[in-house]
Amino acid sequence: MKKDIHPENYRLVAFKDMSNEEVFITKSCADTKDTIEIDGVEYPLVKMEISSTSHPFYTGKQKLVDTAGRIDKFRNKYAKKAKN
Repeated sequence: MKKDIHPENYRLVAFKDMSNEEVFITKSCADTKDTIEIDGVEYPLVKMEISSTSHPFYTGKQKLVDTAGRIDKFRNKYAKKAKN
């Protein structure tokens, strides 16, 4: 194995699925400024849109996410400003 190519700052990090509020803790070197307290211990927090606890492939349930609606709202909002 090559030396000095792997990160040195592995630590326990909390990952939070924002779609269902599920939190799991694992070792990571992900950089984040957010923190969360779980059972009296403060962990760095990484927020995720989707994880294995909410992905339809793993859950077997289809969940409608309104990303197209958000994109349309964004375009409509800034199309008005571009005309002025």
